Amino acid sequence: MRSRTQRAWDRVAAYLPVLLMGLLALGSWWLVRNAPSVPSGAAQVAVTHEPDYFMHHFSVKSFAADGSLLSEVRGDMGRHYPDTDTLEIDRMRLRSVDAEGRLTHASSERALSNADGSEVQLFGDARVVRDAAAGPGSATQPQLSFEGEYLHVWPQLERVRSNRPVRLTRGKDHFSAENLEYDHRAQILQMQGKVRGTLMPKNSGKNPR
Repeated sequence: MRSRTQRAWDRVAAYLPVLLMGLLALGSWWLVRNAPSVPSGAAQVAVTHEPDYFMHHFSVKSFAADGSLLSEVRGDMGRHYPDTDTLEIDRMRLRSVDAEGRLTHASSERALSNADGSEVQLFGDARVVRDAAAGPGSATQPQLSFEGEYLHVWPQLERVRSNRPVRLTRGKDHFSAENLEYDHRAQILQMQGKVRGTLMPKNSGKNPR
């Protein structure tokens, strides 16, 4: 009797470590599944397209590394959207100075600008004017202006684009098109759709040559 009991106990003793390990693993699994979740303090709220601050009758300036003014954006009301890091502006006015000191002005009923003002979209009564300036030698570059209901402007890159009707004026010359792309640095102007233009004759001047 004792030998049978001893043999049975020996078998149980042999499997007991395995059973204990299994119960321990099962208990750990159960605790993990049923333990209450701990809220994480690092959890972030989903960012929505809602303004996080407003500005009234404001001015935002951008400067070069040497401290010179690159651009200034002014408006009646500004709304900053953190999800896109953009600034929406009511009655926007922009003034930009390029590396050669030439001035570009822009205005519109509403505008959407990126963080540093290097890219601006103009909506409603949009206008961009590049002032007349001295060109190579004694030549003078005439004033250049763009007008329309929508203009996409890169002031520092000297580019203007629009997929809506645009009026372009260069000195006394006038053009209109259904869409336009202008790159001043590359001296490329592309106008598409119903393009119309009026070229005024240049003055011959007093020099007969």
